[in-house]
Amino acid sequence: MDKYHLIYSTIFAETKSKHLFGTLLCVIFLWVLTPSCIREDTFDDSPEGNFEALWKLINERYCFLEYKNQEYGLDWDEVYKEYKHRIAPGMSKAGLFEVLSEMLCELRDGHVNLYSSRDVGRYWKWYEDYPENFNDSIHKLYLGTDYRIASGLKYKIFENNIGYIYYESFSNGIGNGNLDDVLKYMELCNGIIIDVRNNGGGTLTNSSLLASRFTNEKVLTGYIIHKTGKGRNDFSSPKSIYLEPSNRIRWQKKVVVLTNRHSYSATNDFVNSMSILPNVTLIGDKTGGGSGLPFSSELPNGWSVRFSASPHLDANKNHIEFGIEPHIKVDMTKEDILRNKDTIIEYACDFLNEN
Repeated sequence: MDKYHLIYSTIFAETKSKHLFGTLLCVIFLWVLTPSCIREDTFDDSPEGNFEALWKLINERYCFLEYKNQEYGLDWDEVYKEYKHRIAPGMSKAGLFEVLSEMLCELRDGHVNLYSSRDVGRYWKWYEDYPENFNDSIHKLYLGTDYRIASGLKYKIFENNIGYIYYESFSNGIGNGNLDDVLKYMELCNGIIIDVRNNGGGTLTNSSLLASRFTNEKVLTGYIIHKTGKGRNDFSSPKSIYLEPSNRIRWQKKVVVLTNRHSYSATNDFVNSMSILPNVTLIGDKTGGGSGLPFSSELPNGWSVRFSASPHLDANKNHIEFGIEPHIKVDMTKEDILRNKDTIIEYACDFLNEN
């Protein structure tokens, strides 16, 4: 399988659940366009050549340069000048990797990575600079040992008659049979908590499948756009993304979705969809964001680079790259942590029982 087919397959897997036909046309366009872009410019396998190749790739294909210029003053041309001075002929591979990774961190994007045989360059401050709002030891006390497991879902009914579902990764598959059984088991509950804290993302198909159980009608949840040229504002027209109601069991009572800054990528997509449903309330902290579908390419020395190429907007065509605010902001308190209490779960239970 050649690398262009690999690129195509990766994007197809991430987008197949989102307005498939229109998105697929855009993906095919990008697939056809990519080889011509790579052949158009050749760079030496030298520190200078790899630096120039990476800067130019981001300059022409990364989808948030203008948006992030507006948000926090990112100037990619100034970044070029700053990091160009740090590139020297004959510098070590380790030194080059460090400089290129730091340059990519200027994008403040958890979907941007540089891969070599010895390390992965990444940006993690999108969650490191925020309260954790999740404690694994305390969480295990809430789950206990008698919880049920339905594929990627861990679930139980609390003593206060609130159903609780923990989904730790959208990479863990779920099926309609799983969701039917979980919702049937919780049918007498006063409400459901869906906890996606510390869920770093995964497959959009799982995100849509779960969200489809909480709406009775087709809902516009957002838009996706694609880069169509080398200019920083060269984008396709927005393609609508809809959440379709499931034709299986659907939940009709109140739902709370718990979020923190480590709710990222496909989880951000799930939270965006759930946020506009009338029976859903988001409680916790702002999500981590990560709304750009990733795209992969390669530098002259063989290092791989992944970056955001297709922005996902909300239903009002606003960027959600930097996260989604909860309806009710709640942080875990030090006092509760010392008492082995999860402030966010406790608040959600009280909210559902009172409403």
